Amino acid sequence: MSANPPDSETDGDLWVFGYGSLMWKPGFEFLEQVPARLIGEHRALCVYSFDHRGTPEKPGLVLGLDRGGACRGIAFRVAARLRHDTIAYLRAREQTTNVYREVMRSVWLENAARDRVSALAYVVDRGHVQYAGRLSLSEQLRLVQQGHGRSGNNRDYVLSTVVAIEKQGFRDAPLHQLAAMLHDAGTTLHRDARAAGGPDPA
Repeated sequence: MSANPPDSETDGDLWVFGYGSLMWKPGFEFLEQVPARLIGEHRALCVYSFDHRGTPEKPGLVLGLDRGGACRGIAFRVAARLRHDTIAYLRAREQTTNVYREVMRSVWLENAARDRVSALAYVVDRGHVQYAGRLSLSEQLRLVQQGHGRSGNNRDYVLSTVVAIEKQGFRDAPLHQLAAMLHDAGTTLHRDARAAGGPDPA
């Protein structure tokens, strides 16, 4: 574990740990992507979204790394020459409200050698006003259903993340449970619209 900011380590390639939308939409150039595990934090829908997937008036809910447990995700290796540009891009994307702490964490690559590398990761700031803590599934569902921000609706964010997790060959039980609830709610909504003779909801 390193407290050093990623741009203070100027030599060599940069590793970035993706556990949410970075898994399915990294948005930066990389040399390779490797399934990876981070120990000490877990993936959780613990961040109220006031920007990308919601507004301050109608917040959505997005993922953060919160303390305890472990998290499986994807480690992206970025060429050294693109290190500073990639960090600048990630800061503009992830830190619009500074709800995350930008840290370097040890991650274990799930490759033949089981290498350990130091990777840039975004960990939730528990003291930030957008830290949601541990919410019930029903409250998560409510926030995700209402959330819509400049990057789109919150439902698509959750479902896209679940698809990306499944492509890596594992499951995230809380997210999968929420995804099933979202699918059920969507099916009910479409059925009710058809029964009323109205158009299907967009």
